[in-house]
This record gives sequence, C-alpha cells and structure tokens, in this order.
Amino acid sequence: MTEPAATGQPFPRAFLRVAGASVAQHQLGMALALECQRVICMARGTTPELIALQHDAEDAGLQFAIATGAGQLAGLVTAGDELIVVSEGLFADPTAAAALLEGRSPTVLVQPVEGALAAGFERIDINRATAGLMRVPGALVERLHELPLDVDAISALTRIALQSGITMREVPPAARAGSGWRMVRSEAEAYALEDEWMRTRFAQEGARTPGRTIARFAVLSFGSSLLHAGNASNVVSAAVLVMLFIAAGAGWFGFLWCAFGFLAIAWLLVEASRLLRAAERHALGQASPAIPRADALVWLVDVVFAALILLDTPRFPGEPVLAWLCTPAVLMMLLVLLPRIAAGRFAGLFADRALLGLILAFASGFGQVLLVVRLLSAGLVAAALVLPRRRDG
Repeated sequence: MTEPAATGQPFPRAFLRVAGASVAQHQLGMALALECQRVICMARGTTPELIALQHDAEDAGLQFAIATGAGQLAGLVTAGDELIVVSEGLFADPTAAAALLEGRSPTVLVQPVEGALAAGFERIDINRATAGLMRVPGALVERLHELPLDVDAISALTRIALQSGITMREVPPAARAGSGWRMVRSEAEAYALEDEWMRTRFAQEGARTPGRTIARFAVLSFGSSLLHAGNASNVVSAAVLVMLFIAAGAGWFGFLWCAFGFLAIAWLLVEASRLLRAAERHALGQASPAIPRADALVWLVDVVFAALILLDTPRFPGEPVLAWLCTPAVLMMLLVLLPRIAAGRFAGLFADRALLGLILAFASGFGQVLLVVRLLSAGLVAAALVLPRRRDG
C-alpha cells in the first residue's frame, strides 16, 4: 500500500472503497479464492486501515505480514514458496482470477496494450501490458536483493518473471469487460466502478418479480451509502424485525389491511438485506452459509402472515385446533413449495411476499381475507399441475 490515491491525497489507493469495502479487502477475498495461506502487504508503515485489514485476514485464517521494501519482501519469502502477486489498486473478480491462475504452473497475466495504459496498467512490450496479477515461484524473489532498495517491488518482480521465461497468459475480453477487471486509482474511479459493479451483480440476483425489482432498485439507489456506513445488512435486518413488530401490533388491534401492508414492506427489506449481505460477503470472499439470514427472516415473515390470517379466520365451536390452523398453513407451504418445483417466468411470482401482502391488504379492506386465502391455495395447486417442472442440475 504505497501508491497515493490521487495528487494531494495521502492515503493509498488500496484503501479506496468499493461497495463498502476497501480495494485491499476485495483483494483479500481474491487471496482466499486462490487458497493462499499467507498475505504479505507492501506498505510504508502501519496505519489503522492496515491493522484492520490484518484483523480481517487473521479472522479468515490467513497469516499476515508487512514488508516495507523489496529487500524485506525477499526475506519473508523462501525458495520453496509459491507467490501470487496482486498489483495495488487491482479490482478483479475472484472467480475469474482463480480460473486464470488454476493449477500450479507459474503464469503472468497480460492484456492488449490498447486501453490498458490509460486504465493504469503497466506496459510490458509494444503489444502487451500487465493485468496486475501473476503466479511466480518464490525463488525469483531472491533476485530483488540485487536491485536498489527503493525499487518498485511488484514492477521489478514482473520483469524478473518475464526474463525468467514465465508463461504469459492473456486475460479474456469477457473477464475484462464491465467491472470485472479494473485498476482503481482515485475516488472518482472507485465511485464509477462501484455503481457499475452493483448494477451488474444485483441484476443477476434471483427471478424478476415486482417485489424483487423494487428491492433491487432501492439497493441500487441507497445501498452504496448503507455499505459505506458499515453493517448495512445488519441495519436492514433490524428494520425487518421492526416492521414485523409493527405488523403484529396493527393486526392485534384489528387493522389487518395495515398489518399486511407492513408485512409487504418487511419482505422488501428482507430482499434488500439479501443483496447487501451478498455484497458484504463478496468483499472478503466468504461463502454463503447453509441457511442465509435472509431465508430465516423470510420464514419469520411467513409465520406472521399465517398469524394475521388466523386473526381473520373464525374458529367454530368444537373445531380442532389443527383444522383451524390448516388454512394459513396450507397457503404458506404452497408458496414455499411451488417456486422450488415449478419453472418458467411466472414461477418466481409465487415467492413474492410483497405481492401477497398487497393482495391480502386489499382483501382485508373488503373483509374477504379467508375467501381470498382459499382461492389462492386452490390457484397454487392448479398452477403446480399446469406449470412445467424445474430441472435442477
């Protein structure tokens, strides 16, 4: 972390933030995807940002060291080590990087020089520029001892690798397209990259339904500010619980139409938290857990939906409790089951709880919640018989 972000700005470009995480944190996620065991940062000295990065690395199970110059770097690497070298400011998709450096053979990633120089990459020869990423044997680092102390270690190591005959591999155009492979040098570039990265990533999340479209629009509009503030998904998840509490209270006092409306808002917030949490996990290369928090919140939303429906479902004298519970339970289980087995563009609509909340709020205004619930249940069964089956795998 030695290159300044821009003229007059003392902090390094490695700590420019993209989607709430520094470029260095995104590179840490790349190191995890490449199954690295140790991280060595080139830096002039320790800073609060660098210490925070060290904690992130150690929490992820990586060893962490700081090298202030080429000579110190050479002392930290042995001949038997294998080195993944990432240029400062490189923002690259971890999956694409791992695929390009797969195997154990040394590789220097390159790209056509056209446009690469203006984008901040270093020229190698008349036709090629570096891509900011390479895999080299640790033995090459020993040759840094032969160079001046103030040499740019990454640039020098690239030259040493090429002179040693390390294979060059071009990054495919598809990997370089869009936000997939960028060099971030200033706050302006970080903001532009953030906007493009969020639009590209979130455009592919889940089926297109009215509720998810609204949630995605809200995240694209306000997600950047939330991510930069920190704990974005936690804040939105807490807002979900508040909405559920308000919905339960409104239902208890007989304002069912209002309660279903708040439930629709709660589900929108759940989907927003899902997108924000995906962005947060991406920064550190964290895999999605077996049961994501958003899924657990959806189950809680479904429980409140069932409870509100029960508030409008009369229980006749002598009617068993299980029979009374069946009406909302059948509807909610069908809504969970159908998106898993049905394919087609309309299958995702059945998982849209915002749409369900609006339908039930409208039905509640006319005092017909129970009738609409039964009609929806019958419609879902018919849809399961008509729609094509999903073929996973």
